[in-house]
Amino acid sequence: MFSLTVVDHIMVAHSFRGAEFGPAQRLHGATFVVEAEFRAPKLDDLHLLIDIGLAKDELRKILSALDYRNLDEEPVFAGKNTTTEYLCLHIHGLLAAACQDGRMGPGGAGVTGIKVLLRESHVAWAAFEGPVG
Repeated sequence: MFSLTVVDHIMVAHSFRGAEFGPAQRLHGATFVVEAEFRAPKLDDLHLLIDIGLAKDELRKILSALDYRNLDEEPVFAGKNTTTEYLCLHIHGLLAAACQDGRMGPGGAGVTGIKVLLRESHVAWAAFEGPVG
């Protein structure tokens, strides 16, 4: 299995609902380093998994919709706790759609799996890994 990873970051504000979140129920900020790893069992005729420039650009477009935003005010997250794990799932779905609809170029059609990892700090992170499609 081949893999290619691109990295970016976002800064967000959000709060959580539920007593188990303790002080995180109050509005707070978070900075995430976002890693998107694309996987495919084979390379294309140019020996590429996916165009790295397109992957970086698409990740940035997705993250731009979240960057410097209060996620509590974003309609797409209405009624949801935007935990690190949930944000991984959300970003994964958008990247998978970009592979399927051609925004990642021809290499996107060969991507079979994506792993999205968000690092909250040097000691805590979460990820979601799943198939495309």
